[in-house]
Amino acid sequence: MEATATMNALEVYAKSDGALTRQFYSELEKRGPLGVVALNLFRAQKCSTRAKLYRRKYKDLAYDRKGWSLKQLCECLQQHGAQFGITFGWGRDEDQPLNKWVLYVDLPEGQVSFHSPERYNGPDYPGQWDGQRMSEQRIIAFCGSVYERGH
Repeated sequence: MEATATMNALEVYAKSDGALTRQFYSELEKRGPLGVVALNLFRAQKCSTRAKLYRRKYKDLAYDRKGWSLKQLCECLQQHGAQFGITFGWGRDEDQPLNKWVLYVDLPEGQVSFHSPERYNGPDYPGQWDGQRMSEQRIIAFCGSVYERGH
């Protein structure tokens, strides 16, 4: 079965299919450090979106996985972000009582951001929020682009 030839980021993101999602992650990982950046962005965004739909225990688990993904993302960007021209860093959102930290990542598709209760490794963000709520669409497009580079 040639499932990877027909996979696309939007389809994987929209479905609640664990096996398909894991297969997509595996394919992204094969693209090297940029694929690992894409994988962690995708996972963090998918967990964040799903957590907003879940209740109690599953919500907590999804947010924990989002945080773990952000930590992994920051580690990879610390090592490889500059070589890919990806700027990232942390800012604060004082209007958020629990999730004051904001991770900003500048992708070729535009800025994406994540609120977090914790600040992980990384510099202060040199810019400011672009005012666009487009993280989901931009991450899906970025991950699709990274995935397609391997085909």
